[in-house]
This record gives sequence, C-alpha cells and structure tokens, in this order.
Amino acid sequence: MNGCCSAVSRNNGNEGSGEAAKISSRGKAGEVIAVKGGETFVGTNDPVIAVDGEGPERRVTVNDFFLEAETVTVARFAEFVEATGYVTEAEKFGCAAVFMGLLNDRELAANNVAGTPWWGRVDGAIWKAPEGPGSSIEDRMDHPVTQVSWNDAMAFAYWVGGRLPTEAEWEHAARGGNRRRRYPWGDEEPTDAKVFCNIWQGRFPHQNTLADGFFGTAPARSFTPTGDGFYNLAGNIWEWTSDPFRVRSLTRQAKIRNEQAKKSADKLLKGGSFLCHKSYCYRYRIAARMGLSPDSASSNTGFRIAYDVRPGERRAG
Repeated sequence: MNGCCSAVSRNNGNEGSGEAAKISSRGKAGEVIAVKGGETFVGTNDPVIAVDGEGPERRVTVNDFFLEAETVTVARFAEFVEATGYVTEAEKFGCAAVFMGLLNDRELAANNVAGTPWWGRVDGAIWKAPEGPGSSIEDRMDHPVTQVSWNDAMAFAYWVGGRLPTEAEWEHAARGGNRRRRYPWGDEEPTDAKVFCNIWQGRFPHQNTLADGFFGTAPARSFTPTGDGFYNLAGNIWEWTSDPFRVRSLTRQAKIRNEQAKKSADKLLKGGSFLCHKSYCYRYRIAARMGLSPDSASSNTGFRIAYDVRPGERRAG
C-alpha cells in the first residue's frame, strides 16, 4: 500500500466534449460523461517509476464508454449498504490500513507496515469509521468512500449496473482523448505552492503545509475539473480499475514483481492520492500506477464507475 482551489460545477450536456447521461437510478448517480473511443495509448516511453510498469507506451483501441465525473462518495456507498446489507471486507477482517497522520490516538494502530511506518493497521477501521473507533463520516458524506477493497468496488458496480474502468479507459479519459499530456489538467507541474489537485505539500510524512486546503481526502467535486468534466483524476484517492496488475518488462525485477502480483492476484489502481509527493510517491501522473491485492483497504483507496454504451444510447462525439 502506498503509499485551496475552487470547486467547479458543470453541466456536461452543454460544455466540453462530454455528454451528460443518467445510467442508473441506484446509488444517486451523478454526472456520467460519454467518452469517445478509438485508438489510444497506455503508459509512457519516459517512465519515472519503471518498477511500476509505466512503460513502454503501447497503442490500444477502446470502445465508446461512459465514465462518472466523480468517484463514488460516502453517501452513495451508504445507500448501497443500506439497500443490500453488504458487508465490506475490512468489516469482515476487522481491520484496515490507516495513514498514521490521520489518527488522533496513534495507539489505535496495532502495528506499522514494514518499510512504510506512516501506515498502521487499525482494528475497526472501516468505510463508515475510516480511522477506526471514534472516527466518523458525518462531515465527509460528499468525500470519496475509502477503506473499500477491489471486491467491494466490484459489488457496488454490479449493484448500479456498471463496472470498473480498464486502465486504458481511465488513461484515455484522463488525457481527454488522445492528447499527450502528463496530468489530467495538462503538463504544468504541481509544486508545494501551486496546486491543481489534492496531494501532499511540504516534507512527507512529517509536515503538510495544507496549501491545497486538505490533510486527508477532499470532497469528490473539489478543484477544477478537466475540460471534459472529470473531477480528481489525479490525487485525492487511488482508484481501482478492472485490470490485473502487470509489469510489461523482461527485467529480473519485473519478473519478481509479476510473480508477487500473480500470487496475490493484485489489481491495478490509478491516479495517486492525497499522500503523493514528487519526492516520495510521484504517482499522480496519468501514466503512473500501482498494484494491490483485491482484498486491500486503506485510507486512500476508492473507485469510480464506468458503463458500456448500450444499443440505442447516444454515443460520444
């Protein structure tokens, strides 16, 4: 596990290349943006973190699809749980990973994660008590739901009649089609003073200047959206995709990582999170990626929903 902007509202039926659509009546679906398919690419020929499998760039073809403008919120997930009685994997396990900086009482952490002492295993940390006993979601209903595993995300997607996006779809949407850009907003690099998304500012993990206004998660509709209307494709939370994690390389290191990923059935996540910083976790770039086992849950993992274009529906473009 890894490791002050305006909130903008859009009507995508009239702005950008997106086309508003309502796909599901369940889960209080928000804006769903139509994305034009075609030939696109995944990854980069200039990888920063090669061990993650960011390269090489490869050309792929995607079909037209719909993708929700924002990640699934706590409020939507709560409705899902109320309607179905669903029990998340963190609830079954009785614990989940919590960023230590979010804990008011660090003694709640049973132990630190090896190699990443800023992560702790907290008994009772679940989606409705993200930092364990005593924590609450009351003031975070419009934030992305966290402490949800890949399996939890898949269950929610099935309930709303959608699915998780593929890595290719996610990158295609983040780039605004086939435009070559490093970040969802373009190529300008975020700094500790100039922010575009919810990532760490300062010296990780000891000091966060809160230049972006947030220590943990931000509301799902924070910061300026992409030209097509997508919110927080970089930073805030890691987003589960439908793809397995795989490093496309012939190096010994890649072979070892792939063996590990296969053993734990790792799934691929995109987008980085509020804990990312260029000095430590430079993974808020579009090509960046991460793999976790499908039963993993943490303070900075969530998801957004994609939908196939069904016969009779208007396509993008």
